[in-house]
Amino acid sequence: MRRMPPRSRFGSRRKFEAIAAVTILALLGMTIKPSTKTKAGSLDTPPTQEKKLQATSTARVLQREKQLRQIRPENYDLDKVPITAENEDHWRHLLWTTAVVEPREPFVAEALNQILMMTNRSGLSVSQARTVDQAMKVATQLYLSDPNFYGSVAQRFVETIEQSPEPEWVAVALSGLAKGKLAASELARLSGVARSRFPNWTSNVYLQTTLQDITDITNERDLPSLKELLNWEIAPRQVHLYVLCRDDRRVLCQTILKDRNGNFIQQGDKLWSVPLLLESIHELGWNFTRGQTPQGIFRIEGTIPQPDDEFFRAYGQFPLINLYVPFEAGAKQFLPGRAGSFTGNLADYQALLPPSWRNHRALHQSYWAGKAGRGLFRIHGSGESVDFFRGKDRNVPESYNWNPTIGCLSARELYNERGQLVHADMPKILKALHSVGGKNFAGYLIVVNVPANEPKPISLQAIEAAIKPPTQRSHRSHTLPARLTSRTLTSSRSRVLLAKSVESSRKMTLQVGQLVNHMERLELVNPESGEKKPIKPSTAELKPLPVAY
Repeated sequence: MRRMPPRSRFGSRRKFEAIAAVTILALLGMTIKPSTKTKAGSLDTPPTQEKKLQATSTARVLQREKQLRQIRPENYDLDKVPITAENEDHWRHLLWTTAVVEPREPFVAEALNQILMMTNRSGLSVSQARTVDQAMKVATQLYLSDPNFYGSVAQRFVETIEQSPEPEWVAVALSGLAKGKLAASELARLSGVARSRFPNWTSNVYLQTTLQDITDITNERDLPSLKELLNWEIAPRQVHLYVLCRDDRRVLCQTILKDRNGNFIQQGDKLWSVPLLLESIHELGWNFTRGQTPQGIFRIEGTIPQPDDEFFRAYGQFPLINLYVPFEAGAKQFLPGRAGSFTGNLADYQALLPPSWRNHRALHQSYWAGKAGRGLFRIHGSGESVDFFRGKDRNVPESYNWNPTIGCLSARELYNERGQLVHADMPKILKALHSVGGKNFAGYLIVVNVPANEPKPISLQAIEAAIKPPTQRSHRSHTLPARLTSRTLTSSRSRVLLAKSVESSRKMTLQVGQLVNHMERLELVNPESGEKKPIKPSTAELKPLPVAY
């Protein structure tokens, strides 16, 4: 879902210029430079454009140093830089840097402590509220990363629940404490406080979903049939992309693809699959902006160009796949046969799910996330260094080469120390979607958590077992373009239909155009020999690159 703005600089000796407005899509690579004078809240755009940096080892080190230089007491001093509209840019940049670096500094804890006390005030300006809101979310991240060092955050969260007039902040505080393994009795008490302070809590999406999630912690329900979910079609003649995750989003998710005839795609003798990371840097709940990717149904509608001017920052160098949640503006057709964005009710959304899943609340998350105003979800790569985010040290080792987002679905993209691409999964995803769905592919993405006792992704073997046809021996594979094959799931589909599908896919491949041609021309570079070769889809695992490559 979102990422970062152009580079900016603290301190100007002559004048103050407002920096360009930041899209909330921006996630990766934002830096702020050291202040040249006491007024750390002043931001200045340099008169000349800095030369673009590429993803070299030197550029990575400089980028990291720019982040670390901001972790200074004077930048966190609320007496010098109070929470005002004039200083909003300063705090937005600094709080992002705090999230990236995760410093263990007393002056950082004290600054957060003071900002979080503002949640109990009434009459905050819009600018102040934005800063406090971001601080709440970064504070959640730091508290969960080190509950002992940032223990004061827990106390501020309790005070927020007991006193804040803002229900969303009460919900954020409750959610953070629940994730921090607060004692069940105290969590129940605070949940009761929230209900009594906000008698209409069921009409507030943040409180409703948060309190329901807390209730579900102790009332776990069995997962409905995965077979029924995977073999269900939301609408005929639509691409279906499935992302199967674990409850712990630091574990990689497994992505599989079904073509417009309802057949799962194979590559070689295995299911086509790509690992994705659906982890929020803030470890925030799915129902909050900048939180985890919700479970449930998303509409897929084509791509948007990669928006960064420096490809090793934010999104990497490949187009992003457009996703829409219910109620989000911009979708051409969310509900089958009905033009425009989703404007229905929960029953309309539930009708898109197979019968046994319609009352499974976890798959309603994208509905409520859209209701809460979330949006701008994307599937994209990342040109950032794999060691850019300090919090990744808490991830399972297998997911280290994937970077977190603030809601989007993250694909692996790796560069060597000379800034040359050595591995990228976005070309594989894009090529597959174009092959089965045409140049302007459209369909649905379904995210679902499949519980497990071990911190490992769901295996392809488990997925295979859930999608096998009733009579395994009767199934046959058919070659499709781009070395993909389609797995027939029902014996009722005739060979004529399959032949038409293959011919249709061939025609669609001819329409892919410049995007796929561009991907075919991209080259991988051997970091030792310098030898170049075209990118080809590969499922081979790479060893983690050295830190600060």
